[in-house]
Amino acid sequence: MLELTGVRSGYHGLEILHEVNLTVQPGEIVAIVGANGAGKSTTLRTIVGEVKLQGGSVTFKDQPVVGGRSHELARRGLMLVPEHRALFGSLTVDENLTMGARARKGRWGFEKDWILDLFPILRERRTQLAETMSGGQQQMLAIARALMGSPDLLLLDEPSTGLSPKLTWTVFDAVKAIRDRGVSVLIVEQNASQVLSFADRAYVLESGSVVLEGSGADLADDARVQAAYLGG
Repeated sequence: MLELTGVRSGYHGLEILHEVNLTVQPGEIVAIVGANGAGKSTTLRTIVGEVKLQGGSVTFKDQPVVGGRSHELARRGLMLVPEHRALFGSLTVDENLTMGARARKGRWGFEKDWILDLFPILRERRTQLAETMSGGQQQMLAIARALMGSPDLLLLDEPSTGLSPKLTWTVFDAVKAIRDRGVSVLIVEQNASQVLSFADRAYVLESGSVVLEGSGADLADDARVQAAYLGG
């Protein structure tokens, strides 16, 4: 589904990612964990072309990603939900969902009712302006809008940021349901203990390099991960 090989990228000539190798297989959740500044969000932004690739390659479904525009990638089935959510604040919930559906014309893999069942609060707030919603509701809407485009691979950047523990698990449970629906998920997350509890595989980034990889369960049990990220 997705393969990063020897990826180097950064900002203004400064290299942030150093020879990153990463894969996402069809129908799995892959997590990227690490400290602030490790390069987690830069990895996602490099995949979608927001950060310039300085070396290596990024392929999605065996086709190069570099050089593609965001709307072109969306039509190919690659969707990013950024940390800042990027909703249309002056539009309603329903209007935001309609905008999401336009991302992939002619491809309807998800019924709107299924998405609203996933996030029932959005059904109740369909006429509410996005900018007037709580942070948790906005996060649900951002994911729902991406799902309306019927992605094959969903990139999630820190989806639990600013959420209460209860809402965090609501979002994480939705991520598992999305995977069970056949969508691959690459998730960047600081809540390492939580995301490793349900990720199929995971990578640990430190200073722009992959230092550990394995199943979510194996990394959760790794003494180095526990000491650095899980408070063990």
